[in-house]
Amino acid sequence: MTLIKSISGIRGTIGGKPGDNLTPIDAVKFAASYGVWLKEYSKKEKLKVVIGRDARLSGEMIQNLVVSTLVGLGIDVVDLDLSTTPTVEIAVPMEKADGGIILTASHNPKQWNALKLLNERGEFLDAAQGAKILEIAEKEDFEFCDVDDLGQINKNDSYIDIHIDEVLNLSLVDAEVVKKAKFKVVVDGVNSTGGIAIPKLLKEFGVEVVELYCKPTGHFPHNPEPLKEHLKDICDLVVKENADFGIVVDPDVDRLAFISNDGEMFGEEYTLVACADYVLGKTKGNTVSNLSSSRALRDITQKHGGTYEAAAVGEVNVVTKMKSNNAIIGGEGNGGIIYPESHYGRDSLVGTALFLMLMAEKGGTVAELRASYPSYFMSKKKIELTPGLDVDGILKSMAEKYADEELSTIDGVKIDFAENWVHLRKSNTEPIIRIYTEAKSQTEANDLADRIIGEIKSIAGLWL
Repeated sequence: MTLIKSISGIRGTIGGKPGDNLTPIDAVKFAASYGVWLKEYSKKEKLKVVIGRDARLSGEMIQNLVVSTLVGLGIDVVDLDLSTTPTVEIAVPMEKADGGIILTASHNPKQWNALKLLNERGEFLDAAQGAKILEIAEKEDFEFCDVDDLGQINKNDSYIDIHIDEVLNLSLVDAEVVKKAKFKVVVDGVNSTGGIAIPKLLKEFGVEVVELYCKPTGHFPHNPEPLKEHLKDICDLVVKENADFGIVVDPDVDRLAFISNDGEMFGEEYTLVACADYVLGKTKGNTVSNLSSSRALRDITQKHGGTYEAAAVGEVNVVTKMKSNNAIIGGEGNGGIIYPESHYGRDSLVGTALFLMLMAEKGGTVAELRASYPSYFMSKKKIELTPGLDVDGILKSMAEKYADEELSTIDGVKIDFAENWVHLRKSNTEPIIRIYTEAKSQTEANDLADRIIGEIKSIAGLWL
């Protein structure tokens, strides 16, 4: 089954049978469920929803279905067409809209698409709201409007430019400072909307741009998740072009990765570290990332006199924690930068601007910058358990075993040792425990993961 219904929306593969895949019927059903929920939630007579999409091949089809469904419910639509996730997020409050839908499967391959749902602040829905929409979808309790009450469609393709202007106007961003540095940057837009937005933004900073896979055709030239094993082309091109660095984004432009001037990965985990380093150097404050993100952010935050806190995995959890401790920057270790002065959402345009400012002011190379940060290495493994095993019981036993260590149980079990950590989380759909570790070397990270896996198998009575 490749239709996944969750509190954050619905995603699946295109084609196949309704209920098993993301078919036109499923797209209509869940767009209608969102519209019905929004009417109940907002308690307003007339509603407005912002819609935008990445460039994947099924995007136009899903967009037409979703827009028409909302119109059929009497909801007005602001149609941004090709856009980015953060662009839709900033457009919702700017349009005084009641919500938004982003049509993107993020870093998933081309056969996937999704409906990601936003509230009136342009932020992802919380768990209770998402659950209510799933309940409406299950009942299929829809009532559409008469012909005289249909919604209206307003097409507006200017929001990427508006978004760029918003970034340029941030208090810690000064395009003139960056222009003096005369950077040369290679951009891999994975043939989606990052290929529109990121080069446009860079040119406003006077950066010489070398475009790689920046035509928004939706034909992804490589696996669109910005991981090292997928990025040989840009790593090679950065060196060939003698560029200062490279920028890689995922299809909906909420994950940001850098390539150092030597063609090596800067490290997705260190995107947030670098941006936080710049912001904290200008403004004292606190930071937040999720439990599975690098300890390096904590180190940089404390160096600048701030307080670091970890949230449960998931953007909505990070945002909630950021609001509660007044964090001035935060995000996730997958290259997601959340900068509240702009908005509470992961934004690669904002991250790019902050990184440009950091490099322009510090000088030196990107490789030298990376070497200046605390060096940590991560291992990401999983253990498949026999169905029927008490996964919660296993995690509880691990927490009891390490009760004398620094523990967090807000999202699985995270054990912070003096020199390393391990985070254990269960899958919501199958008997799998994910094991993330971090240490001062790759060998130590791998060894810690293997040790923990052995302990879990021992507790579960599963011997190799």
